Amino acid sequence: MHRRHDVALRPVRPSFEPGRRLPSGRVLGGLVAVATATVALLAGGPGAGVAIADDAVVEAGAAVASSEVTLRKGDRGAAVRRLQRRLGVPADGVFGPMTRRAVKRFQRRHGLVGDGIVGPLTRRELGLASFSAADVAHPPRDATETDDSPVRLPRVLVAIAECESGGNPRAVSANGLYRGKFQFSRGTWKAVGGRGDDPARASEAHQDRMALRLYRAEGVAPWPACGARAS
Repeated sequence: MHRRHDVALRPVRPSFEPGRRLPSGRVLGGLVAVATATVALLAGGPGAGVAIADDAVVEAGAAVASSEVTLRKGDRGAAVRRLQRRLGVPADGVFGPMTRRAVKRFQRRHGLVGDGIVGPLTRRELGLASFSAADVAHPPRDATETDDSPVRLPRVLVAIAECESGGNPRAVSANGLYRGKFQFSRGTWKAVGGRGDDPARASEAHQDRMALRLYRAEGVAPWPACGARAS
């Protein structure tokens, strides 16, 4: 292990002091703060032990990552096929629910935020070169968010969903009795307040809310095998 030698450096007075107004009226301090935070996120500086979402890096560091092409649900093209081949899912060039679930699983296994978005962090972890804008077609932003789950689930429920269904909101057990992301029976689904007759046909967000409601009422007991493993 090499010891780092500290070198005394003569303090240098900055050309502009934080908060000092520039001739245009802008405040330099705010720009410095944003740039510093962005570099820390990208370089793994302070707080590197905390999982960071790809979207946060791209949006907070727009000046740094302006050329980064991000892939998300609804995208199509050769860039999506590259991603799918690396994930081991059918490479049809369409970033649909199956691809998004595969991305989320990969992110969780590698300590990233499981948001299903392939930005610079996830792309580098996958070992993929930067995507070209010419190789992907993006749909309107609002069209990509319709099936996203906005529910913040505790870690134990994320693990239960992965164990029960692989995180697939359309999963149905072989005997047809257990359905959806958390493998609800129809009776439990109705008892907890689920909408509709079939949990597997409900939106992922609604399934997440019902699972969270059940977990708050009964803990992991409704999922005996996966709950014990997740705990």
